[in-house]
Amino acid sequence: MSSKKEKKLKFNAAWDLDPAPEDSKHVSIKKQYDLFINGEFVKPNSKKYFATYNPATDEKISEVADADEKDVDKAVKAARAAFGKWSKLSGKERGKYIYRIARLMQERAREFAVIETMDGGKPIRESRDIDVPLAANHFFYYAGWADKLEYAFPNRNPKPLGVAGQIIPWNFPLLMAAWKIAPALAAGNTVVLKPAETTPLTALKLAELIRDSGLPKGVVNIITGAGKTGAAIVNHPDIDKIAFTGSTNVGKWIQKSIAGTDKKCTLELGGKAANIIFEDAPLDQAVEGIINGIFFNQGHVCCAGSRLFVQESVADIVIRKLKDRMETLRVGDPMDKNTDIGAINSKQQLLKIQEYIEIGKNEGGEIYQPSCSLPKKGNFCKPTIFLNVSQSHRIVQEEIFGPVLAIQTFRTIEEVIEKANNIPYGLSAGVWTDKGSKIFNLTSKLKAGVVWANTYNKFDPTSPFGGYKESGFGREGGLHGLGAYLTI
Repeated sequence: MSSKKEKKLKFNAAWDLDPAPEDSKHVSIKKQYDLFINGEFVKPNSKKYFATYNPATDEKISEVADADEKDVDKAVKAARAAFGKWSKLSGKERGKYIYRIARLMQERAREFAVIETMDGGKPIRESRDIDVPLAANHFFYYAGWADKLEYAFPNRNPKPLGVAGQIIPWNFPLLMAAWKIAPALAAGNTVVLKPAETTPLTALKLAELIRDSGLPKGVVNIITGAGKTGAAIVNHPDIDKIAFTGSTNVGKWIQKSIAGTDKKCTLELGGKAANIIFEDAPLDQAVEGIINGIFFNQGHVCCAGSRLFVQESVADIVIRKLKDRMETLRVGDPMDKNTDIGAINSKQQLLKIQEYIEIGKNEGGEIYQPSCSLPKKGNFCKPTIFLNVSQSHRIVQEEIFGPVLAIQTFRTIEEVIEKANNIPYGLSAGVWTDKGSKIFNLTSKLKAGVVWANTYNKFDPTSPFGGYKESGFGREGGLHGLGAYLTI
């Protein structure tokens, strides 16, 4: 890498919690990134680049290539050419490559964490302690399945699909790349992946890692661009599988675009999860679950617990405890290890969140925000809750994708089940109670792909994740996620 095309960016000293080699205290970011096609970084056909910014400072970080249809075609052809050899390679050998990627990710964890926080705005604690380790764990997990497909799907003769076109969102760039790439490779497919245009840097750093891992050329191709680039992937005739995580509207467009083709598809779309607190729940623990459910990653989570249902008998106590806890939250520099809520990913998303806050006020909701101050630069929003809202309010029905919580009360189990399910989405839900029987009763009646009990936002590579209704279809993670990349 030429030093002229790099920036050396120091870690925030406050984040340096444990001893590490001196060279890990700096992270290298190029001034300009090309497309990763057939194992090499190549110039885009259009010769166009676009900037990516740090949402916490509004400062430009780097420029990345803008891929057009010719670039997409080049990447798909490289993936198709590599598919023949990769799919015929023994599962044991494929697993070795995937395992090597996981180990390299662990070795470069600090670099990935800092870039993820700089490009996305999330607190460094979340990047460091959750996103990067979990991304590596997905590669480890699927490396173990690569030579056990016959065992995973007995008597079903599993075969890879071919070339997978994968499009990932801006809220968990590295983790979503791992969710997509790892099972596809384990199943014997090759990949063309496009990260979101506002958070491309960890995917491009992953491309460098993949190149360094010795993975055969063309097996993984990572190209950057905006909506037109994603559309070119979806519409390419030589793509066998589309895997998309993002908005429901784009998911509907993808379904229409591939209708009548042989392309397989999995869609993980929006959500508006119900987080349900019963009177017999451990209330202090539940309040922490509420905070984590809606304010984790600034609420940029498709499964965020953005609708809170509290049983009437404990509503006053829970709301008081919740307000007290919100006063302790620190909003600010994502690179500070003490920050709880970082920067909103983009100005466009911040404007959307602010618009919904105004909608909530105009609909008659009672707003509460803590007394914390916000940085003068960057995209920041105070954590927000709304009381005295009903099922008909837009802030209850529509996905905001920010740190905004709508609170309702309920009296009976039947009432809360009806309210929780009265929504277009069906991705996730949370239940807080001391009674196991109540948990099992609700999990069978809540129309949600994932239901957490006495916890929230906990993920594991072995567990399938996905939704119903307008939250999409198909599963990622576990054997279900592996099966989505196989003909069985």
